Amino acid sequence: MTLLDGNALAGVLLGYLGSEPTLATLRCSGCGTVGALARTRVHASPMGSVARCPHCDDVLVTVVDAPGGTWVGIPGARVAIDAE
Repeated sequence: MTLLDGNALAGVLLGYLGSEPTLATLRCSGCGTVGALARTRVHASPMGSVARCPHCDDVLVTVVDAPGGTWVGIPGARVAIDAE
């Protein structure tokens, strides 16, 4: 598993979080911390990626690469606001 920052998810999240997804603001449902997607810690593997809160390690975003397409979940974010 590779550890990256939230910039690694920019391409796949473009259609979900606006024209500049790395600037999208996420509020962690675990600890309430608010921050840009770019500041998350992304654990990447061949099956997909998991973006975690840099403060409490809760899962904010999941991206699964499946044969039928890509599945995106934002289970740990209470708010996602386009930063434009």
